[in-house]
Amino acid sequence: MVKTAMYKHVFLTGPPGVGKTTLVQKACEALVSSGVGVEGFYTEEVREGGRRVGFDVVTLAGERGHLSRIREGAGTSHGGRECMVGQYVVDVPSFESLALPVFRHTGAADEGSRKVFVIDEIGKMELFSQPFIRAVRQTLDSSSCTILGTIPVPKGKPLGLVEEVRSRRDVKVFTVSKENRNALLQDILTTLQECLKWGRQNQ
Repeated sequence: MVKTAMYKHVFLTGPPGVGKTTLVQKACEALVSSGVGVEGFYTEEVREGGRRVGFDVVTLAGERGHLSRIREGAGTSHGGRECMVGQYVVDVPSFESLALPVFRHTGAADEGSRKVFVIDEIGKMELFSQPFIRAVRQTLDSSSCTILGTIPVPKGKPLGLVEEVRSRRDVKVFTVSKENRNALLQDILTTLQECLKWGRQNQ
């Protein structure tokens, strides 16, 4: 059990609604209050009249845009270029206009002080964007930041980038459940601090 600090990135996985985004947000608050720079984005469900109508992408700087919305009405043609996940239509241009500039900022912030970069999540909806996939791969290989991200649990056809992340030796994956989610925060923060320390020494 030597070299626990060989990890460079931390990802959370678990079923939908288990509390991954909440844990990410709590970790961000703790990191910011301890003086660590944090950038990135998370996804948030949008509800109207008690029912979920879609998801928004929200940057840590507070900008918000559509990620997906429920398709209203039946009968959609499969001939169109519409990106669908279940009943949701994914708004790829809206997602890219918010998420991609955040990746560009993190590449620029390479002055000795490593940041934590939040990617919540790398999921089916986000993977409709090829530039997003390229940006994630570059950030995983970059020495300027540690990623705190979320990935879905394997279900159905494997998602290429998700499985890439899961199998990387420099990624520590925490599985979140309703039973362990309150206890996990401290483990996540400890691992992130080790990632940052190791990264600084190896920059």
